[in-house]
Order: sequence, then structure tokens, then C-alpha cells
Amino acid sequence: VVIGCPSIYLMYARNLLPCELGLAGQNAYKVAKGAFTGEISPAMLKDIGADWVILGHSERRAIFKESDELIAEKAEHALAEGLKVIACIGETLEEREAGKTNEVVARQMCAYAQKIKDWKNVVVAYEPVWAIGTGKTATPDQAQEVHAFLRQWLIDNISKE
Repeated sequence: VVIGCPSIYLMYARNLLPCELGLAGQNAYKVAKGAFTGEISPAMLKDIGADWVILGHSERRAIFKESDELIAEKAEHALAEGLKVIACIGETLEEREAGKTNEVVARQMCAYAQKIKDWKNVVVAYEPVWAIGTGKTATPDQAQEVHAFLRQWLIDNISKE
């Protein structure tokens, strides 16, 4: 079990949660230090007891215009710094209705695969963007279709393990 909460509450949450529960930052930047006002580095997350970070969340992609490549760089750095990564992927309603779900998921995964060489500390989270705050919900069958595609993509492009 991993709890992801806003950064200002991470230390508070770590102090309340049992040690066996993981704690995730909701974002981190791609470098250790520098003039990046407001950004949080993986080292900072580790300092306050987080052992995970969520990257590629739909709001980061849509509102903050984070590219697949930037998100992959963030994942690469977080892993190098010793954090585990929850790598989010998913399509918009427009992309789903255009039949591009698998294309979008593959594109996002390809970017991660360019930067991540060891996947043992990565969890891939499929997040149908079109089902967030829209009143629409993904059916179990829709989610399973994407999961099946993703499993095959991982076998073909990363490893069977």
C-alpha cells in the first residue's frame, strides 16, 4: 500500500503512518538541485520519508504540458536517487474516441523505456484521463483491454518478467 499526498503533508503523513505503508510524492523534478523554484527533488522526498513518487499524472501532462520525454527523464532521475516510481499513462476522451488508446499508451511507454533500464522499482498505473472528473467511468472491460495491450507491450519491449 502506498499513500500519495500533497508535498506539504508528506512529513505529517509519514509521522502518522505505520512504517510498512509506502509514502509517495505526487511529483518530482528531473535534477537533484539548481534554480528550480517550487520544484521538489527526489532527494527532498527521501529526506522527509517518501519512498515513492507518482510521475506522469494526467494533470501534469495536460495542465502543465509535461511531455512524455520530460516525464521519462523525471522517472530516470527518481530511480537513480533511490525512489520507486508510479509511472502514470493514459489517454484523453478525444484519443479514446478516435481509437488511439493503444497508440497513446505505447508512445508514453516508449518514452519511459528510453530512460528506464531496470523496471523492478516501477509500477505502471493506467489512468483513463477521460474518466477523471467527467462523470464517465471506465468499465472493467475497458481497463482490462488496455491492461492486456500493456502486458503484451511490456513482454515485447521490456521483458517477460
